[in-house]
Amino acid sequence: MGASPQYRDGRFHNNVAASVLPRGAMRAAMREMIFGKQVRRPTSPVPLVTPGAAPAEGLHLTWYGHASTLVEMDGRRVLFDPVWSKRCSPFPFAGPRRLHPPPVPLEELPPVDAIVISHDHYDHLDLPTVRQLVRTQEAPFLVPLGVGAHLDRWRVPRQRIIELDWDDGVDLGPARPAGGAGLRLTATAARHFSGRLFARDRTLWGSWVVESGDRKVFYTGDSGYFDGYAAIGEKYGPFDASLIQIGAYSPAWPDIHMTPEDAVKAHVDVRAGLLLPVHWATFVLSYHSWSEPVDRLWREAKAFDVPVAIPRPGERVDVTAPVSVDAWWQPLSG
Repeated sequence: MGASPQYRDGRFHNNVAASVLPRGAMRAAMREMIFGKQVRRPTSPVPLVTPGAAPAEGLHLTWYGHASTLVEMDGRRVLFDPVWSKRCSPFPFAGPRRLHPPPVPLEELPPVDAIVISHDHYDHLDLPTVRQLVRTQEAPFLVPLGVGAHLDRWRVPRQRIIELDWDDGVDLGPARPAGGAGLRLTATAARHFSGRLFARDRTLWGSWVVESGDRKVFYTGDSGYFDGYAAIGEKYGPFDASLIQIGAYSPAWPDIHMTPEDAVKAHVDVRAGLLLPVHWATFVLSYHSWSEPVDRLWREAKAFDVPVAIPRPGERVDVTAPVSVDAWWQPLSG
């Protein structure tokens, strides 16, 4: 950690200055959270899909809700930010509660090659989920610097923990069965912060690049918009698809979460093909309405002619096939 360009004075820092909650914003944010009239929950159950077995070839994305997503590349599988608990909170009895169940039990996931964590916030790094994945999977956990200490305390075997700084990458070997493409994951920059309970910025946060053969996918993790996306696109792009955070934004914290319009700009900056939005629909983490993030994203994507997929939780998306959006969420929006 001490050798990282992002680490100084005992904490990690963004490359572009970011304020978690600008001065004077707390009172207005709390007032809106308590008294705002937005419809923040779906008005009927969220439709779920149970995915079948994926084809052995091709590029497929399965969004399970919030940021939890499975990327399948010609038989290689990478699981991003798995959270299967009923709450994203340090407490089992309080905190944001799921608005829909996971579309598939955690123990029924196929064998994965890597479990990737973007940062240590509770809606991305979940203790019960990690402990179950230790029992049911054999894959390594790839995490930003410092996050490995959480896993070590939770008794994840040390040989299964790989910590990376921004622009550090790791090759995970050839595909199973032998003869397939390899798999490489690289930690890249983001504009965010970290912390659990009262600790702040003691661990790094990041975005991720996953590559197998000639296929590439980019995942933002949590981030405000910044010029680093253009640099990522120049260095690692173009990408077949992007997984981009669209929810939990607010004027009270503009530097650390993107608006849907920012998400489209980030997608264009990294030079990606298909945009699949994540980080919405599953937990109430801001005071916008439940469907506002995806409604705004859909409009913005159409305005800039950006291909977008908006699947139901559990619905597998074939990145190479034409995608049509049926606005399944609108009847649930009140």
